[in-house]
Amino acid sequence: MGQGGGAEKTEKATPKKRKDARKKGQVRRSTEVNTTFCTIIMFGLLFIIWPWYIGQMQAAYFEFLSPHNMQNASVGLTQGEALGIFARMALRLLITVGPLLGVALVSGIVVNFLQVGFLFTTQPLQPKFDKLNPVNGFKEMLSPKKLVELAKNLAKIIIVGLVAFNDYSNMLYIFPAYIGHDIEASVINVMREAFMMALRMCIAMVFISIADFGYQWWKYEKDLKMTKQEVKDEFKNTEGDPKIKGKIRQKQMQMSAMRMMASVPEADVVITNPTHYAVALGYDDKIASAPKVLAKGQDYIARKIRETAMDHDINIVENPPLAQALFKACDVDDEIPADLYQAVADILVFVYRQNGKLK
Repeated sequence: MGQGGGAEKTEKATPKKRKDARKKGQVRRSTEVNTTFCTIIMFGLLFIIWPWYIGQMQAAYFEFLSPHNMQNASVGLTQGEALGIFARMALRLLITVGPLLGVALVSGIVVNFLQVGFLFTTQPLQPKFDKLNPVNGFKEMLSPKKLVELAKNLAKIIIVGLVAFNDYSNMLYIFPAYIGHDIEASVINVMREAFMMALRMCIAMVFISIADFGYQWWKYEKDLKMTKQEVKDEFKNTEGDPKIKGKIRQKQMQMSAMRMMASVPEADVVITNPTHYAVALGYDDKIASAPKVLAKGQDYIARKIRETAMDHDINIVENPPLAQALFKACDVDDEIPADLYQAVADILVFVYRQNGKLK
């Protein structure tokens, strides 16, 4: 069957549709939340360790750019000395930048896990050769999705830029006051102002992230919506065609009825309504504590049970109240309930006496 063609997608995505989309890497995720969270964590760490950070930068300056080192470099360096300096510089850089990069990596993984959960799929990495077509690429650039992303990025740049520009404009009146002051104190004040500007920029990014997360949630739900026909087709594919299921159920019922009818010849008595219900009972005191229902049925099945009983000379007793009570209270292979013991016992005694099993 078709997938709904141009039909309107009004139905919420089914669990299967969501599961299939997740396997393809289609999840609710806002990159703005990742960016904001990582930025806040990095600036927070930098705010805590910035005295150590400044100390590392000073140590690097004195180690590689001090007058003594510059004088030695002007004389000339051997290849081994140059490699040694390069190795020390790389190590110093790793020690200085490593904590920030490590925290950024860990925070990015954490926030992505909080948004998406654990997900490993290679489908988004598979090459899509249709994207190499320049016509398709140009259409993609002008697609509504790309235009929305462009508008969103422009809005982010404008909002964050206005916050930064406003803070920077205020700092222009503050920085001249540091001229002639103690260098260390001035650096501390400049860093404090820089951190406050970064904090206000992060606050602006938080609001942008909240808005983007809401938009991504709405867009994800909208993209996954299905037509009524798609829901029906999926149900048929997963649960099976109702007509086929009906035929299978009918066949199962027929096979169950055949097995049940095969037990009727083993019955001691068949209790009837007389025409609407028939219940075949059997009792073996060596393996059961009470009589057991071997077969039961209504109308057509009841008639078949009576016919089978007559073919095998099994006693048929008409007792409408008892037949109805047994039919409603018991399933096939169930022992009869205790409140029906006496009624059934009276009938079995009567039958056994007729058959000469009881004197």
